[in-house]
Amino acid sequence: MLSFLDRDKSVAPPGYSRWFIPPAALAVHLSIGQVYAFSVFKAPLVERFDTTLTAIGVVFSISIVMLGLSAAFGGKWVERNGPRKAMFVSGLFWGTGFLVGALGVATGQLWLLYLGYGFLGGIGLGIGYISPVSTLIKWFPDRPGMATGMAIMGFGGGALIASPLSAALLERFGDTPADAIVPAFLVLGAVYLTAMMLGAMTVKVPPPGWRPDDWEPPADSAGTPAAEPASDGVSVEKAFRTRQFWLLWIVLFCNVTAGIGILEQAAPMVQDFFGSVGPAEAAGYVGFLSLCNMVGRFVWSSTSDALGRKRTYIGYLGIGGLLYLLIAVSGTNSVVFFVAVTGVILSFYGGGFATIPAYLKDLFGSFNVGAIHGRLLTAWSCAGIAGPLIVNVIADQQLAAGRSGADLYTFSLYLMVGVMAVGFLANALVRPLPKAEPNPEAEPATTDPSRQRV
Repeated sequence: MLSFLDRDKSVAPPGYSRWFIPPAALAVHLSIGQVYAFSVFKAPLVERFDTTLTAIGVVFSISIVMLGLSAAFGGKWVERNGPRKAMFVSGLFWGTGFLVGALGVATGQLWLLYLGYGFLGGIGLGIGYISPVSTLIKWFPDRPGMATGMAIMGFGGGALIASPLSAALLERFGDTPADAIVPAFLVLGAVYLTAMMLGAMTVKVPPPGWRPDDWEPPADSAGTPAAEPASDGVSVEKAFRTRQFWLLWIVLFCNVTAGIGILEQAAPMVQDFFGSVGPAEAAGYVGFLSLCNMVGRFVWSSTSDALGRKRTYIGYLGIGGLLYLLIAVSGTNSVVFFVAVTGVILSFYGGGFATIPAYLKDLFGSFNVGAIHGRLLTAWSCAGIAGPLIVNVIADQQLAAGRSGADLYTFSLYLMVGVMAVGFLANALVRPLPKAEPNPEAEPATTDPSRQRV
């Protein structure tokens, strides 16, 4: 019954336009991007379970940990089975995560929320996140940064939809937000499951050896270490053993740790910095950060096609570190200043996610780029623990010491400046791979003049 999910059933026919692929990818990424709106549920969940910010923050951390682990261990499975089956499986896990999470809230069992939204939902996040990436790179080898940015911007922009939707559901379904969590979870789960299944049904992979019309692979890209030809590439096992892979792991870890700490705590943070900001305005702020995250994923990753990946990351980490310092020193001076600076930071955060697959493709080729990308996302797992833990634990400690407002976050912001500096150094140390012999496992590029084109 499910044979239509097989990779060989999703190969594009002659004349198929590659521009149908980004909407399919967006259907999945906009759905799983809801995780970035989790902070809208934090205060109601703290009230519902009568617990701490740190205990509820663990839900988010588990989901991000499982995202990285499922992407790492499932990367080769996704490459082998194709994006359609991967998107289908992702939708099942993500939808089930909401269902089990709602059961946990209804019964007052926090561990079920950890299991549902965190563990099961996190598996759906990881499989869904990587499922369209290598497919898009294969459809757009001439513009890999733009292609991955188009899809991954959906993950960043998911909260732009989910944040106001979640706030509206919390207001609609109960006398208090804490009472409305269960029906809100059920509605969100059903909506996202439907959207992800539609994406899975429409995605297709290019025929073996396909290339865009009149395009030939360049020897390298501007500002980026020279790459092996995409038709050769490096296996995931070989890439995993290189110094370059681990330097990029540090780069991604640092960029994500700094950004995710703010994003996970966004709604409570802006209210603590400025007492005049209420829950509705805080939800709007989360939506604004989501917009910046989304736009950054497309704009900065597209810019990297011309500027080069390495130079682009110099901007993410160098300028980003300076902006964190500005917030720590003078973030309380103006709401507009705070919102603008954090918006730029989140655009760099999103851009880092969207640029990293193209960076990997430049270094290792396209042969196993999806699986390599999956393993690199373990950096996201670690950052998903480190970023929220730094912000939440320090905030809880400051609360216990009798402090309030922006004082809850000042030390965390200074720590993030140091984290960005480490990532900046790691990026500076990235060097080209030695030229290697062609990979016999990779699919060769066709020289047939009758090859399919778009």
